[in-house]
Amino acid sequence: MKVIVVGLGQCGGRIADEFARMNKRAVSERRVLIITGAYAVNTDEADLTGLRTIRSDYQHRILLGGRKTGGHGVGKINELGAQIAREDTDKIVDAIRVTERIYETDAFLIVGSTAGGTGSGSLPIVVEIVKERYRGKPVYALGVLPFEHEEHAELRSVSNTATCLKSVYSVADAVFLADNQRYLRKDASLRYNMEEINKQIVSPFFNLLCAGEEKKRKYIGARVVDAGDIIQTLGGWTAIGFGTSGLSLFKVPFERKRDFRKKGTETHKGLQAMDEALSELSLDCRPRDAGSALYLLSAPSKEMNMDTIKEIGDYLKELAPDATIRSGDYPRERGEVNITLILSQLSDIDRVKEYYYKLTDSIPVVKKREEEVEAKLRVLEEAWAGVPVFSAKANHPPA
Repeated sequence: MKVIVVGLGQCGGRIADEFARMNKRAVSERRVLIITGAYAVNTDEADLTGLRTIRSDYQHRILLGGRKTGGHGVGKINELGAQIAREDTDKIVDAIRVTERIYETDAFLIVGSTAGGTGSGSLPIVVEIVKERYRGKPVYALGVLPFEHEEHAELRSVSNTATCLKSVYSVADAVFLADNQRYLRKDASLRYNMEEINKQIVSPFFNLLCAGEEKKRKYIGARVVDAGDIIQTLGGWTAIGFGTSGLSLFKVPFERKRDFRKKGTETHKGLQAMDEALSELSLDCRPRDAGSALYLLSAPSKEMNMDTIKEIGDYLKELAPDATIRSGDYPRERGEVNITLILSQLSDIDRVKEYYYKLTDSIPVVKKREEEVEAKLRVLEEAWAGVPVFSAKANHPPA
């Protein structure tokens, strides 16, 4: 599957940069192209400068709202971010239009933080505009949820997230949700955490996108997961996860090929990888709430058999009884069993509901606080009513 990635704001730009880096890896290691275009869009010039892999020309690093923000961002005001996106969307469309392989592209992925200003404000706007322009191709959103400390420290983060999620859900073909808090390592530095989180958000897409683009016969699975399977699976709220289980590379001389212990170990390794994929999902959710699911098993071809596929499929069906399940194999990895898992069309997500409840509960509190501030200002105005005022205007009468 070939994808165009557009990153919005600081968070979205860095994740798009990570996708561009992943594409370089796919080209060098596997000779396949999976990202046909990677773009970073921001109202902050410094954030665009800090990227590493996305081309540094103005068509790939796109600065919006220079006149209104002076290149210094919107300061978490998502209303301003949305306004600037509406006014400058033609810059993004013009950049996408000249993408070399635009008509080979299967889908668009628009990425942004749900709590920031530029990302959360522009995410639904850009998704809607791209959908209108390229009607035959699905447009997916990847929304990154804030850390818990951000929610507690700033009501603005909750407000931005609730508004962004409601808006983008109504226009995107599917919304991948990535919860920052699930990837956090509290004992690591801030820079390391940010870089590692971005890698963990992006890495589950690697095998998923590569599998359908392979050209060498020995790397093509018996059941290929390609763009059609992915598009048919994705819809509404979506979570993605990745799990791995190591295989022994030590070969016993004169080992019996049909040894029952080895066959049982192969199946067990597959189930271990599925368990890890479930625990490492990008969002805390219940598999039973999924309307569709997809898993891709990647391992050395000799380590994959029908029993493994059946056991993994039956296990997932128990966890997600109402889901339409699609699956495939990808004989690529060496020395390990990997599983990429997608749960989509999720009907109930506690994390999303929390934002709506928090915002609704906070509205009376914010209103009361504003009224108290206004009352204090009125008292202050009454206190200085008789105090004269100096002004630059010569004829300005004293107050």
